[in-house]
Amino acid sequence: MSIKDSKIDQPPLKINRRTALGLGVVTSMAFPMAAVAQPPARQKPQAGDFLVFEEGPNQGEVVRPELLQLDQRPVSALARDPATDTLRNGSRLNRVMITRIDAEKLTARYQRHVAEGVIAYSIVCTHTGCDVTNWDSDELLMACPCHESQFDIYAGGSVVGGPALRPLAMLPLTVNNGEVMVAASFSGKVGFSQQF
Repeated sequence: MSIKDSKIDQPPLKINRRTALGLGVVTSMAFPMAAVAQPPARQKPQAGDFLVFEEGPNQGEVVRPELLQLDQRPVSALARDPATDTLRNGSRLNRVMITRIDAEKLTARYQRHVAEGVIAYSIVCTHTGCDVTNWDSDELLMACPCHESQFDIYAGGSVVGGPALRPLAMLPLTVNNGEVMVAASFSGKVGFSQQF
């Protein structure tokens, strides 16, 4: 009689909590989180997305350069998928602060990321992750209200004061038919790494 033909009585398989957790670890190793598709609202801004005002008198409208004043206080905006009208508002890491600058004064290496003067930086401070919502209108600096890190919008969001060590991530933009669109993924890491 072969092993295939024999019937061996075995007790029913019992999985205790520890075994189940172990299987969960194996499953998560086999299917990393990055491989799981995110809902469209949580996806990072994609090339070809429109940029839409999140606040202010033009809330919900597609950003157009003429709707922003030169060196005005930055306002928040989000990307919107033109095919599905999905607003990418499912993660605060998708939010950007936008303003209009004199692109000729921008550090040369960043000029390609600006669209007819419109510039966009991640709202997330690179120090501890607060929203960078303060504005120094005299120095034209974005500033974090939590620990007073300051970022130069004319130098690629570089740190010019406070404890942050990394510049703000910049979102490259383009203009198509007068409307501001995302040109590429963020240049630089979005988010923070706690520093003391």
